[in-house]
Amino acid sequence: MEQTHTSHNGSTASPGAQRRVLVVEDDPTIVDAIAARLRAEGFLVQTAHDGPAAVDTAEAWQPDLLILDIMLPGFDGLEVCRRVQAQRPVPVMMLTARDDETDMLVGLGVGADDYMTKPFSMRELAARVHVLLRRVERAALAAATPRSGILRLGELEIDHAQRRVRVRSEDVHLTPTEFDLLVCLANTPRAVLSREQLLAEVWDWADASGTRTVDSHIKALRRKIGAERIRTVHGVGYALETPTP
Repeated sequence: MEQTHTSHNGSTASPGAQRRVLVVEDDPTIVDAIAARLRAEGFLVQTAHDGPAAVDTAEAWQPDLLILDIMLPGFDGLEVCRRVQAQRPVPVMMLTARDDETDMLVGLGVGADDYMTKPFSMRELAARVHVLLRRVERAALAAATPRSGILRLGELEIDHAQRRVRVRSEDVHLTPTEFDLLVCLANTPRAVLSREQLLAEVWDWADASGTRTVDSHIKALRRKIGAERIRTVHGVGYALETPTP
């Protein structure tokens, strides 16, 4: 396993200073390019090239974020994600060589927060990393200063304080991104929010090229809370359905 430690002069030199990112990718060219870009952004970086090494490094190094290729020697990125998330919650950016929606949904289902399809620009990858970490920080702040009460929409309950969701009184496990997406829809129930609005609100991402990310997270969310609860308005976006009074 190759390890890359990076430090910078001064803790305020870069927005990413002191944040740890573990990059798991078996292609040396890709992993070197990602590590170089993240070093330039001020992150501390370690790399791993197979599944077992990734799990061991994540346990020992406790990264703030994981960039994880799906296809890996040893065992694949989906299994890495399962094992790492079992150790401790950590935001995960999945990389896939195939523009395959099934891969994306499976990745989101095992705890990934976002995904990118190869080939991708390093500029966009770096921007997505910053966005993902900001979302985690916002979630931590919200947990420290929670909104009171539980939002009930029929059989759907959203507990802002504990960041928990229940359907028919049964707990539903959502990733941090899925929870934020559901809350965004629930803030204006029955109102249609465009993909671009959701991308801006949940991901802080203004580039319309990311709207497929929204679609895949919506599909993953539907599988967990019930497809009938999220309405698609073709050509526009999505709305959270609520019981008719």
